[in-house]
Amino acid sequence: MLQLSQPVSILRMIGPSYLSKLKNLEIETIEDLLYHIPFRYDNYSLVSKVSDLQEGERVTVIGTIKFIKNIYTRHGRKIQKAELEDDTGKIDIVWYNQPFLITILHTGTKVSIAGEVRWFGKRLSFESPDYEIIQNFTHHTQLIHSGRLVPVYPETAGISSKWLRSRIYSLLFKFSPQIEEFLPGNILRKFQLMDEKEAIFSIHFPADYDLAQKARKRLEFDELLTLSLFAQINRRKREDEKTNLKFKVHEFGEKISKFIINLPFALTSAQKKSVEEIVTDLKSDKPMNRLLEGDVGSGKTVVATISMYMAYLNGYSSVLMAPTEILAKQHYDTISGFLSPYGITTNLVTAKNKGPRNKKRTKSAAVTIGTHALLSKNLRFPKLGLVVIDEQQRFGVEQRAQIREKGNSPHSLTMTATPIPRTIALTIYADLDLSVIDEMPLGRTTVKTWVVPSEKRRAAYNWIRKQILSSIPRNQVFIVCPFIEASESLTTVKAATIEYESLKSEIFPDLRLGLLHGRMSSGVKDKTLSDFKEGKLDILVSTPVVEVGIDIPNATIMVIEAADRFGLAQLHQLRGRVGRRNIPSYCLLFTEKENASTLKRLKFLESTFSGPKLAELDLELRGPGELFGLRQHGSPGLKIASFSDIKLIEDSKSAAVEILSTDIQLSNYPLLQKKIQSLSGKNVASN
Repeated sequence: MLQLSQPVSILRMIGPSYLSKLKNLEIETIEDLLYHIPFRYDNYSLVSKVSDLQEGERVTVIGTIKFIKNIYTRHGRKIQKAELEDDTGKIDIVWYNQPFLITILHTGTKVSIAGEVRWFGKRLSFESPDYEIIQNFTHHTQLIHSGRLVPVYPETAGISSKWLRSRIYSLLFKFSPQIEEFLPGNILRKFQLMDEKEAIFSIHFPADYDLAQKARKRLEFDELLTLSLFAQINRRKREDEKTNLKFKVHEFGEKISKFIINLPFALTSAQKKSVEEIVTDLKSDKPMNRLLEGDVGSGKTVVATISMYMAYLNGYSSVLMAPTEILAKQHYDTISGFLSPYGITTNLVTAKNKGPRNKKRTKSAAVTIGTHALLSKNLRFPKLGLVVIDEQQRFGVEQRAQIREKGNSPHSLTMTATPIPRTIALTIYADLDLSVIDEMPLGRTTVKTWVVPSEKRRAAYNWIRKQILSSIPRNQVFIVCPFIEASESLTTVKAATIEYESLKSEIFPDLRLGLLHGRMSSGVKDKTLSDFKEGKLDILVSTPVVEVGIDIPNATIMVIEAADRFGLAQLHQLRGRVGRRNIPSYCLLFTEKENASTLKRLKFLESTFSGPKLAELDLELRGPGELFGLRQHGSPGLKIASFSDIKLIEDSKSAAVEILSTDIQLSNYPLLQKKIQSLSGKNVASN
């Protein structure tokens, strides 16, 4: 029996090339593959005869290929045309630019075809359907890609849903991997949860939607429970922990007040309240562990800087870790600007400059700012008193622990621009105290936001060109696409690589365009961002990688393709990348969807400019237990579960409390303890 911890390379037909591609999907082990969960299903469970087909039906037909051939249109386009026959009639099938099908679907091949029935010319046809070759078909034959609810997965170049489906089906039904139950029976009964093994089978190949929903509920519960257990165990540990880093704040009150007065702007009420909460923590004999939440541009960095100044006055050094080089550099420029007038040394550490000379500078610096390079074993921070982690959900639990372990129980302040409803933040981040900056500094421009339907796209492009060419220096534009590459299952959704080529050659041939996405090397990304920041590019076509940490002063327009695929909170974060100066700025939400509920949801962005309010609205509008929602980008550690299901979050928190009330060490639940360990890289229950 296969073990979940074994590498996927032991499976048939997964060689080095596929291993590399699977890694892009974070799939390296059998467990990773089994827990690569479909984000929606195509309903092809209706199996019909040819004679019964009607236009618009999504249906499966089983028959025999009578012929298949390549034909060429007048424009040189290659089409694959086939005819399928069953015992009631014949129907045409059309594919586009898939000439390899001629070598696979021969005359006489028995196939199952699944898709939507449409008119092609004057005949009902299948256009670009899924297909499945079947041998010796009987009523007991298991169909995988047709004749059922067909799972559709997150994909990457060279790894389609069909490929994933075949491997997962083979793994589950031929090799029977060892899937063990790790929750106590009383928890399963109390919260009406499906058995873990049944949940894995049913999430991939459900008999019906109800079963798929129950399976997803179980897997979401698992994820939320382990997070809640981890957070509560950490909080209990922290409550027992003492620190020698009890800051003296009262003695330095005058200096701190003078520092705040000398800032080039006045703090907002929310910033002042956050500073007061941090001061209270720093005076305590327990290490601070606080989450500072606030919109992009709300002024979290200056609150962190004031905290660093307090550490300096008390004779301690501070470290700030950011997820990207560009963000670390921006923090360095901002924070050193605040601190240098007071003779406080600030150092920057990235992968490019973590050598011996920088190691020496780090020893003498009061404040060190950097990326993951700060985790280098060679770096030491004398008298480390404060650790600040920006966009903390972008770091693994182990990385966050590693940076804190470079000091002796230092105070910890983590920051996020991801708008999280308070009730959810208090559950997911149960180990953290929460401060919220819920107002923007004076002078920040409100970004005018418009929902742009498809018929106004051309006019919008003309307006964008005019905005760029009519300003000195030129206004700059972000165009954000949901995916890097085109998806087999989401053919209508724009992808950054394809959109970049189209915009560059057809729409804006007279302008300077750049492309940015997460799979580029750090060197290429840095060069592209540097060119954009220096005004060498007019338009940056990107994936949501620009959501965090890119400050381009001349960027005044944010265009978001397929805006309906994003949550309101994420759209708001992307919008926050423009309007950095006090000049008119705009956000254009492009959507091909015309249904009223989608447009109503997007229209909220035209009049609402508070991240937390939009996060609450998204919860209200999308509702709990949304089965087909895409994974929320930026959610802290959530791959399956969603912020939208408040009831499940509360249930998982309740279950965690119940389990820990009788077994704080989780010694009676070794499999559950192992899951908690996987979050931290060490035994969090007993340390």
